[in-house]
Amino acid sequence: MIPVTKTFLPPQEEYQAILSRAWDAGWITNRGVLVKELEEKLKSYLGVPNIIATTNGTLPLQIAIKALKLTGEIITTPFSYVATTSSIVWENCTLVFVDIDPEYLSIDDTKIEAAITSKTTGILATHVFGNPCNVGAIDLIAKKYELKVIYDAAHCFGVTYKGESIFNYGNVSTCSFHATKIFHTGEGGALFTRDEDLLHKLFYHHNFGHRGQEDFYGLGLNAKMSELQAALGLSVLPYYEFLKAERKKIITFYNIHLEEMQRLRLRDETSWNYSYFPVVFPSEIKLVEAKSALNAVGIFPRRYFYPSLNSLPYVEYKEIPIAESVSSRILCLPVYTGLETVNLEKICNILKEI
Repeated sequence: MIPVTKTFLPPQEEYQAILSRAWDAGWITNRGVLVKELEEKLKSYLGVPNIIATTNGTLPLQIAIKALKLTGEIITTPFSYVATTSSIVWENCTLVFVDIDPEYLSIDDTKIEAAITSKTTGILATHVFGNPCNVGAIDLIAKKYELKVIYDAAHCFGVTYKGESIFNYGNVSTCSFHATKIFHTGEGGALFTRDEDLLHKLFYHHNFGHRGQEDFYGLGLNAKMSELQAALGLSVLPYYEFLKAERKKIITFYNIHLEEMQRLRLRDETSWNYSYFPVVFPSEIKLVEAKSALNAVGIFPRRYFYPSLNSLPYVEYKEIPIAESVSSRILCLPVYTGLETVNLEKICNILKEI
C-alpha cells in the first residue's frame, strides 16, 4: 500500500536514549526538561523569539482566540483543515468565510475588506500547504480596522517568507506537530508570538491559568506537551533537513512528469518545506476517476481539503464558489521519505492516462 504520507520514525534507540532522561527523573509531564529543551532548540532552529509547545495543533487556535479576546465575527477561509473552522465555532464566535485565490489557494486578501463589519474582531487565515498568505496585505487591513490576526500555520514547519520565519507574522501563529507532518512529536503543536505580554497570556491559558501551585492568573485549560512527545521531537529534529531533501526529490519528479496539471503556485520569496503535492483536476469527475484508478493498484492519495468548510453541518451555508470548486477537484499525491521512483512513475503514468 502507498498512502498519501508515512510517519517518519527515527531509530528507536535514539528516542529511548532521550526519553530515558525523563524516566530517570520520574517526570513525564508538567513541562519537564525535555519540553523546555525542545522549545529552546526550536527557537534557535526556526529563528523565532518565543514558542510554547502544546499537546496538539488545535488547542493553540482556541487559546489564541481566547488570549486575543476575539468576539463577534472572525474572517477566515473555507479551504483549510476542519480545526480552523471548528475552533472559531468552539469559542462561540461567528464565522465569516472569504473565498480563496485559485492559484495560491490561501485566503484572497483582496476580498477581506468587503467582509469586515462593525462586529469583526479578527482574521484567522491559513497558510495552505505551507504556502504563505499575502501577509503584508493582511497586516495593512488589520491595522486599518484594528483587527487581530491569527495564522493557522499547521503545515509550515521550517517555511520562511521574505527571509523571515513564517511563524513571526500575525499576532499569533500556530503549528501542528502531528505524526503526518514533516516535523512531528506524534501528537503536538505550538504557539508563536513576538508580543511578550501576549506570550504571558498564551502561556497561562495553556496551563490551567496557573501562577505557581496555589494561585491563578486567570482562565486556562490543559494544552501542555508531555515529555514523551518532546523526546520524539528531539529525536526527529536532527533529521529534518534530510526529510525535506527527500521530499524535494519527490516533488521535483512530480513537477517534471505532471507539468501539464494545475499545481500549487508558491508565493514569491518563499522558502518552502515540500510538505504536500496537491494537483487540481479540470473536473470532480476526472478526480474521482483518477483516485479510483490509483486506489485499484494500492495507491491512496487524499482529497485534501474536502469538503469546503462552508458546507459543514454546524455552519450556516453560504456559497463560496472558488473554494467549493477547488475543494471538489484537488487531490494530494503521496509524498514521504522512502517513496520509490518506480511507484512515482506508476502514479504519474496513471494520471497521464486519465
